Amino acid sequence: MKTEYQTQFTAGEVTLGYIKKEQQLAYKIQSSQDCNKFLRTIFPLEKINHREYAYLLLLNRNSHVVGYYQLSAGGISGTMIDPKLVFQCALLANASAIILCHNHPSTNLTPSKADESITQKIKQAGKFMDISLLDHIIITDTSYYSFADEGML
Repeated sequence: MKTEYQTQFTAGEVTLGYIKKEQQLAYKIQSSQDCNKFLRTIFPLEKINHREYAYLLLLNRNSHVVGYYQLSAGGISGTMIDPKLVFQCALLANASAIILCHNHPSTNLTPSKADESITQKIKQAGKFMDISLLDHIIITDTSYYSFADEGML
């Protein structure tokens, strides 16, 4: 029998999941070059010059990739990176560190003000949760830019 409260109020049940693919050697990221190499295995390279995509790499304490997530698919000149979604993924995967990644269809590797702003925002939020932002990589079809390599973190 339902109580008075059960009939008046309803809320959706939240379920979270993380599906680990079959056991395989985890890719270790020790440099921006390693990250660039890994990104090119997951990025939709046939669309790299068409529209912007943002990805999140999730790493454990040993810098092994435990997972990745496509954060967004945008337009020609931008895509959205939602900090809440970034940390939802990181917490769900028990990640100790993260790397933001996105492409520039224009082939211009220079970070925009929006790129710089979201990088700092994610970095500060990560400090609070003890999840390190190791890098933010911008890729084009031929090259990449690393915020860490350029001292922007």
